Amino acid sequence: MDKGVLGTNMVTQIGIVVKDIKETSKNYAQFLGLPQPEIILTDTVDKTRAMYKGEPCVARAYLAFFKVGELLEIELIQPDEHPSTWREFLDTKGEGIHHIAFNIKDTNVKIKKLQDMDMPLIQRGEYEGGRYVYIDALKDLKVIIETLEND
Repeated sequence: MDKGVLGTNMVTQIGIVVKDIKETSKNYAQFLGLPQPEIILTDTVDKTRAMYKGEPCVARAYLAFFKVGELLEIELIQPDEHPSTWREFLDTKGEGIHHIAFNIKDTNVKIKKLQDMDMPLIQRGEYEGGRYVYIDALKDLKVIIETLEND
């Protein structure tokens, strides 16, 4: 079976940008019947080496993750005030689904393939144990795509 452009067709995450992660996390926990997860703050740019629209990205965000099923998680994201894909989304569209994510291999190869399909890179960075990339697939897919590559 064909695994598509990314080498997988398995969605692993739905990312939702929110204004108040504590309140929204509490609401999701009650709704899903799950414990309220720990809220974490992303690392600083010296560790993430994040880039947003080609420039170093000092933005940080609070994150909370809900495991829903075997392979899917819901990620809540509360951005700080600095420019980032999360802040831009919150400022222009308000709260809501920001991205769907896929676990992939060969990040740079996939970025090139997506850019050749007129899906530009928005933001990229690293986290402990891997890297993430946000791709603007709004024109064709009506959503931002996040790729996650774990070491």
